[in-house]
Amino acid sequence: MTLPLNPAMAATDPPPVMEARRWLSGVSFAPDRPLINVSQAAPVDPPPLGLRQALADAALHNDAAHLYGPVLGLPALRAEIAAQWSAAYGGTVTDTQVAITQGCNQAFTAVMSTLAGHGDEVILPTPWYFNHKMWLDMQGVTTIPLPAGPGLIPQAEDAARRITPRTRAIVLVSPNNPGGVEYPAATLAAFRDLCRAHDLALIVDETYRDFDARHSYETGGRPHDLFTDPDWDDTLIQLYSFSKAYRLTGHRVGAITASTARLAEVEKFLDTVAICPSQLGQIGALWGMRNLAQWVAGERHEILSRRAAMTTGFAALPDWKLLGCGAYFAYVEHPFDMASDVLAKRLVHEAALLMLPGTMFQPPGSPDGRRQLRIAFANVDGAGITEMFHRLAAFRP
Repeated sequence: MTLPLNPAMAATDPPPVMEARRWLSGVSFAPDRPLINVSQAAPVDPPPLGLRQALADAALHNDAAHLYGPVLGLPALRAEIAAQWSAAYGGTVTDTQVAITQGCNQAFTAVMSTLAGHGDEVILPTPWYFNHKMWLDMQGVTTIPLPAGPGLIPQAEDAARRITPRTRAIVLVSPNNPGGVEYPAATLAAFRDLCRAHDLALIVDETYRDFDARHSYETGGRPHDLFTDPDWDDTLIQLYSFSKAYRLTGHRVGAITASTARLAEVEKFLDTVAICPSQLGQIGALWGMRNLAQWVAGERHEILSRRAAMTTGFAALPDWKLLGCGAYFAYVEHPFDMASDVLAKRLVHEAALLMLPGTMFQPPGSPDGRRQLRIAFANVDGAGITEMFHRLAAFRP
């Protein structure tokens, strides 16, 4: 007997990072030429010692850390986010406009569950973050691709032509995954105005905001002015992740900043899928927010140095085209007469490089996807980046 399968789930592509890992099955790498894995944008090191000590202390001495907590998150963490966001963005955010989730992917699924259902439409710029597309597919929500265009910066006027009576939201990721680019403040404001005019939600995923090259949160400056609008919460929904800034990937802590009314609907979703976010993870995030500003500044500096190395390296490979670079990612166009998914598999076997093809970030059959690759460089040091470029330069199809 074959048990039934939700057709929407069956039609959803498998997780790209897991798919790429399967390419490594049965492949061995020479000791003097180990695999360079630039497929996933997640820290591979544990949190700094002080944060780990805070987690250990909570696990040993804070009985509440092992119990259910509030569905929308610890009040102290929500208040800290509200205070720091108000200062960083020059606007007003209250604790009742903040919710904590089990990672930023859950933040997206929770918000989207309040906005769109089967048959509705959501606009995603391409190349898109594949988990956003996967969730929409699972829910029977139609994804409307919005080609990002030159510099991988989407344009609000292009999105306007794609709005229909079924459109419910536009989703932007800045700094972008997979493109790496940082959207100008004017671009974000134009999308805000477009969404407000059409009664749509503007979802801005700022998972990588701590690594924005243009703005330093520890010394001032902000990537956009969306929160300075006193009515920001009638349109804007911001998403954030603690995984990258504090290396809390295994603890799954994300955040939603939105209207209090929206979060009341989000609470229904969260209560049914996790009941509450991880108590220990939230304790770690709160400790990090209060104690690790200088440490995060150092992490940001290191990521920016690796970004510079990527830019320099591709300048020396004239047949390759660097389309975007920033935060954890470089997004490139390869010079070979083959589809990027074929090339990515060959690079594993012939160059000991694991990266993701553009076919995982574009609609099926997209000619752009066939020519593009994403390189997640945040976990590769300067020597590793240099070696990667040596291997790309030596590769012959």
